Amino acid sequence: MRMAWDRSEMVTAEAALPGRAEAMAVPESHFVSGARIVPPFPEGMARALFGLGCFWGAERRFWQEPGVHATAAGYAAGFTPNPTYEEVCTGRTGHAEVVLVVFDPAAVSYERLLRIFWESHDPTQGMRQGADRGTQYRSLIACFDEAQRAAAEASRAAYGEALRAAGHGAVTTEIVAPAPPFYYAEAYHQQYLAKNPGGYCGIGGTGVACPAPPTSAR
Repeated sequence: MRMAWDRSEMVTAEAALPGRAEAMAVPESHFVSGARIVPPFPEGMARALFGLGCFWGAERRFWQEPGVHATAAGYAAGFTPNPTYEEVCTGRTGHAEVVLVVFDPAAVSYERLLRIFWESHDPTQGMRQGADRGTQYRSLIACFDEAQRAAAEASRAAYGEALRAAGHGAVTTEIVAPAPPFYYAEAYHQQYLAKNPGGYCGIGGTGVACPAPPTSAR
């Protein structure tokens, strides 16, 4: 009998599900703001990509921030092209649940988004976030350029020191550069908590403030 994959262990490329060539069909417009969640985005917008547990609550946290143009829920940093949610939940895609953040760097800095990221979850928990367990819930930052990578690494070091001083364990957050492909999640996941205000939200931080990072990334 074939054993189920241990979802707390990262799958290998050879063992990952094959996926498909077809991209997920999603609405073009954000349910809350009406802005486009798929390219093309307005000139001057930048992108950020974060994984901090279940993407429902994570996405809401970012769309509430002034200067954020649009957000989208999806999957990244695994092996399976265009996965379904059911496939991601098996642990055999390697993907994390992530949020694509499209933002105006003239209105909100990348450092501010990093601070939201750190303070909105516990980045010391490895392959889980609270009661949500599996590789899809790991803490992750994907960087679109060198400036983002430098800022992410600086903030990880600074927040790690703050967490240790408060008695927490080591940061397990993965920083991926350059950013891997982003695969949109199913339409019902997009802006889920705006459509379902009483829905599950697993977002919760440590209560430790993130120090202001020393670098600037657009």
